[in-house]
Amino acid sequence: MLGPLEKSLLAILLLVLMFGMGAGLTLDNFRAVARRPFAPLLGLASQFGWMPLIAFTLARALALPDDMAVSLLVIGCVPGGTTSNLFTMYARSDVALSVSMTALSTIAAVVMMPLVLGLYGPALTSTSFEIPHEGIVSTLAIMLVPLAAGMGTRARWPARAKAMESIGSLAGIAVLGLLIVTGVLGNAELVGQTTLPMFAASAGVGLSGFALGYLGAATAGLPVAQRRAIAFETGIQNIPLALGIIVATFPASMHERMLWLPLLYALLVLVSASALTWYWRHRQR
Repeated sequence: MLGPLEKSLLAILLLVLMFGMGAGLTLDNFRAVARRPFAPLLGLASQFGWMPLIAFTLARALALPDDMAVSLLVIGCVPGGTTSNLFTMYARSDVALSVSMTALSTIAAVVMMPLVLGLYGPALTSTSFEIPHEGIVSTLAIMLVPLAAGMGTRARWPARAKAMESIGSLAGIAVLGLLIVTGVLGNAELVGQTTLPMFAASAGVGLSGFALGYLGAATAGLPVAQRRAIAFETGIQNIPLALGIIVATFPASMHERMLWLPLLYALLVLVSASALTWYWRHRQR
C-alpha cells in the first residue's frame, strides 16, 4: 500500500506532528492535572478503558479477520490526538481539560498501550499472527522525543512554539490526506472490497467512544463542558500515530489491509465529530 517515499513522508510528518503537539504543552498543563486530577484521570480511564474494550468487542462481534481485528484494536489503544482539542474548542467546551488529557494519555500510552494490547490481543490472533509488542513500545518511546523537544521549545521560545504548534496540526492533516489519497488511488480493488462489517467497526469505535465517554463523565457528576471534552478525547484517536505504529512494527506485507480500517475510521470520525459539534453549538444557541 505504501512505497518507500510514502513511508519516509509518514515518518517525517509524524515527528513534526508530535513536535507540534509538544509545542502546545507547558508544565502548567501537568500542574493543573496535579491540582485537580479527577477529571483528567477519569478521561484517562475512559481512553484506555472504553476504547480498547469497544474495539475488541466490535472485532469479535463482526468476526473481523486477524489482521483487521488487530488493526482495530490498535485504533482503540492509541492515545487521543490534537484533533480532539480542536473539536472541543469548536464545541465551546473545556479546552484546558482536553489539552491536559491529550498530554497525559500520550505519555501514559508508552505503558498502557502494550498492557491493553497484551490483555486483548491474544484473543484476536492466532499462532501465525503475533503482535510485535517490543516494536510498539520502542515506537511510542521514540515519539516522546519530539514531544519533549516541542515542550522545550515552548518554554524557551513561546512565539516560535505557537507557529510550530500550527505546523504540527497541519502535519497531522497531511498524514491523513497523503495516506487516504494514495490508499484510494493505489488500492481501488481494496476500496471496492470494503464490507459492511468494516464500515460498522470503523464507525462504531468513534461513535461508541463519544457516547460512553460522555455518559461516564455525566455519571461522575462533571459539568457539561467537561463531559463534552472527555467525549471528544475518548472518541477521537491519534490516527497518525496508529498509522505510524502499524508501518513501523508490522510486516510490509500486512500494511495494505491493516492500514485500511484506521483510514476509514479517520474519515468517519471526522464526519461524526463535526455533526456532534454542530449539534452541541446549536443547543447552546
